Amino acid sequence: MRNLGPILTVVAAILVIWYGAAVKMNAKWVYDQAARAGAEVSTSQLLRETMAQERPVLPAPHQVAKGLWQGVAGQKITSKRSLVFHGWVTLSATLAGFALGAAAGLLLAIGIVHSRAMDMSVMPWAIASQTIPILAIAPMVIVVLASLGIKGLLPKAIIAAYLSFFPVLVGMVKGLRAPDAMQLDLMRTYNANRAETFWKLRLPSSMPYLFASLKVGIAAALVGTIVAELPAGATQGLGARLLSGSYYGQTIQIWAALFAAATLAAGLVVAVGAIERVVLRKMGMAA
Repeated sequence: MRNLGPILTVVAAILVIWYGAAVKMNAKWVYDQAARAGAEVSTSQLLRETMAQERPVLPAPHQVAKGLWQGVAGQKITSKRSLVFHGWVTLSATLAGFALGAAAGLLLAIGIVHSRAMDMSVMPWAIASQTIPILAIAPMVIVVLASLGIKGLLPKAIIAAYLSFFPVLVGMVKGLRAPDAMQLDLMRTYNANRAETFWKLRLPSSMPYLFASLKVGIAAALVGTIVAELPAGATQGLGARLLSGSYYGQTIQIWAALFAAATLAAGLVVAVGAIERVVLRKMGMAA
């Protein structure tokens, strides 16, 4: 309970700032309406009307919470208005892309650690790939794959994999190189070959680095999936909800989708953390 104090204080401060910003940013519409009617606006009226606009510039926290509740519990799961439905569409592409990206990052890291040629050639290209804005790549990938008749989950998964492979690659390279010279010399005295050194020393030493990079990678995969849904004219997924909300000025819908995406990302990171604790405990390492 003692640890909840600072957290609740920060949350309260955010809510106060948020409500204040909502009043300030939504006040112009209230004053414009009052000016057209030739009336004055009292403080209580200003607070009441800025908190209840249908299309506010900045929705108040309770409006976003209501939008989330309606999107999650107020609709059938199969409804196109359900955030659960759209969240599942985004989640499926995220998990597929994350699996591809994590596998690619892991395999490339193993190659880089064991091959000087790959270290000198692949690593610079991997770093350079992350300097290209994802907003520039996503439309190109989607259009090219669509011209080949490939639509649906796969294009989004590829974008998600593009963002998620790099954290795994960097983390695993660092982790696989974590054993010091004395540990490696000890393996040589046991006459261990590269494979035995990898399985018995390098891989166990890399586990904390691996799971730290997986947490970053799965969050990046979710971002990639949502970005991939934006230029595709998609009608399903959290990215589609963001896009339709921006088209029709439904700011509450946009913020509800944003919070749904943030909640989904937090859940994915927590799930990876739970797997980390189980794996490290079974390996005899402190989680």
